[in-house]
Amino acid sequence: MQGTAMRTYIIRRCLQSFIVFGAILIIVFSMLQITGNPAAVLMPLDSTEEDIQAFSKEMGFDQPIPIQFAKFMLGSDLVDDLLGADREKVKVDELERDPDAPKIVRTKGVIRGDFGFSYRHEIPAMGLVLEHFPNTVLLALAAVLIAVVISIPAGVLSATFRNTWIDYSSSVGAMFGQSMPNFWLGLLLIIFFAVYLGWLPTSGFDAWYYIVLPAITAGLYATARITRLVRSQMLDVLGMDYVRTARSKGIVEWIVVVRHALKNASIPVVTLVGFELGILLGGTVVTEAVFAWPGVGFLVVDAINNQDYPIVQAAVALLAFVFVFVNLVVDILYAWLDPRISYS
Repeated sequence: MQGTAMRTYIIRRCLQSFIVFGAILIIVFSMLQITGNPAAVLMPLDSTEEDIQAFSKEMGFDQPIPIQFAKFMLGSDLVDDLLGADREKVKVDELERDPDAPKIVRTKGVIRGDFGFSYRHEIPAMGLVLEHFPNTVLLALAAVLIAVVISIPAGVLSATFRNTWIDYSSSVGAMFGQSMPNFWLGLLLIIFFAVYLGWLPTSGFDAWYYIVLPAITAGLYATARITRLVRSQMLDVLGMDYVRTARSKGIVEWIVVVRHALKNASIPVVTLVGFELGILLGGTVVTEAVFAWPGVGFLVVDAINNQDYPIVQAAVALLAFVFVFVNLVVDILYAWLDPRISYS
């Protein structure tokens, strides 16, 4: 019975995640539509009205929104074949001569991972995003590692020595970490460690130590949240009967805290760590922009500044998919670790 309920829960969560990601793709598609005429946004500022109309016709922006969305998802050629359309291939000499004009490409559809070509780099948008994605993953993992290494001992000590200077210091530090904006902390770290002391670089990624400042900046908020949760869970568990029984048997205090209390308080903490990892994988745009970290977030900022919308769409879709997938895995893991969870 338990196994059947678990399978049903997994299937339901997968369907919910699929619906959420579908809604995200609709939002990604709408990013260009809300500008009015996408062709006018994508074309150079000095383009004539004839050039804009020709480009709009070639890209299919003159067609109804449902057909445009179908082409966005399934690809231009497939939708034209299904509709029996024979659209005239438009060629505009002015567009071909203008190096600033976006490259005209009939995409294969988002369902096959094709978001078109980058207007600036003239290579597949998703391919360029995937090239930068490992750096974002590395930064997210480093930030989570820093958060876990700092927050778990801090939360345990805060709960163990409740209402002492250790507890007060940990609580103030956690509040400070949740209140401080990432960009402000990043600038402070750059000024102190890079400019004043000269110990660490300010930007780029040429060696392992380049990740130190960005990881600290990205991981501070997660550190504060995890610290507060660890403290709260430890306070609940330390008051349980089995902990008092272990103490009455004369077991060393650190064994009681680590083996009995922390072990039973760890399930919600594991869930929050996974959630924070999903958030960091889903985008550390501000941190990457401050430190010029060559990840997806920095690429998105550059693409927005250059109106390179295929890059923005591909990046948003990828990061959203990663966030939804990580949260799905965390939910399933939590249900598996804690049999008390309701599958309803």
